[in-house]
Amino acid sequence: MRLVFGLVLLIGIGLAGSAVYLAKDYIGQQQAQLAAAEAAKAAIVPTVEVFVVNKQMRYGQRLSMDDVKKVRWPEEAVPEGAFISEETLFPKGPEQLRSVLRTMEPNEAVMAVKVTEPGQDAGVSSRLSKGMRAFAIRTDVTSGVSGFLRPGDRVDVYWTGSIGQGRDLTKLIQTGIKIIAIDQSADEDRNSPTVARTVTVEVNPSQVGLLAQAQASGRLSLSLVGADDVTASSAVEVDLKDVLGIEEERVVEAPQEQKCFVKRRQGEETISVEIPCSN
Repeated sequence: MRLVFGLVLLIGIGLAGSAVYLAKDYIGQQQAQLAAAEAAKAAIVPTVEVFVVNKQMRYGQRLSMDDVKKVRWPEEAVPEGAFISEETLFPKGPEQLRSVLRTMEPNEAVMAVKVTEPGQDAGVSSRLSKGMRAFAIRTDVTSGVSGFLRPGDRVDVYWTGSIGQGRDLTKLIQTGIKIIAIDQSADEDRNSPTVARTVTVEVNPSQVGLLAQAQASGRLSLSLVGADDVTASSAVEVDLKDVLGIEEERVVEAPQEQKCFVKRRQGEETISVEIPCSN
């Protein structure tokens, strides 16, 4: 009897130990799953809905609600100027369409710099900053780099003309002026190297007067500024003598010999008689 009792006791202790081990293992698995779930939750990136185009949109096309859709976008990576609501994209209603200023590919975010204000066309006026004016400069194949310019480029402007007395001069008169149109096109995506007849630049009213006077009195040439160039151009003024390396001759006057005189009277006349100078 005692043997049976002892055997039952041993079996009970073994079953209890197994139960404790299984429970501990189960609890460990549950904790691991909870930790994995928390890690996965922490790894989820916060997103926000952003308007993107659902097809390729090119310069001049009108943008409507049929051309856009909303997608989830990482909140910390939303492009500056992106639209996140219909009220900001079309604040005057869906009938006041925007025009495309730069080519956008499918699923590319719609940004303020790539579209006009509601109701505007993709013309030169939509490119002008507040307080600035558009001024057209006549160009040809000899006007510098007119065949390689695009809207958005910056140029230095040189004036060449006569300043009188037979002297011709070339002078840098404006630096880093932004181009907003080539001929009648403000498309920044144009890449065909055609020779432009006019280049329209963005300048303030005082610069308009300066360029108008310069264009009326001489010839303007353009020099393309590098895209990443932030250096300020120094003053440039060159005439034909600088081109040919001719130095002006300076006329040095020979010192005049000093003469000394003394006045003497001869009768009723007073005469000057030269004498050696004491110094």
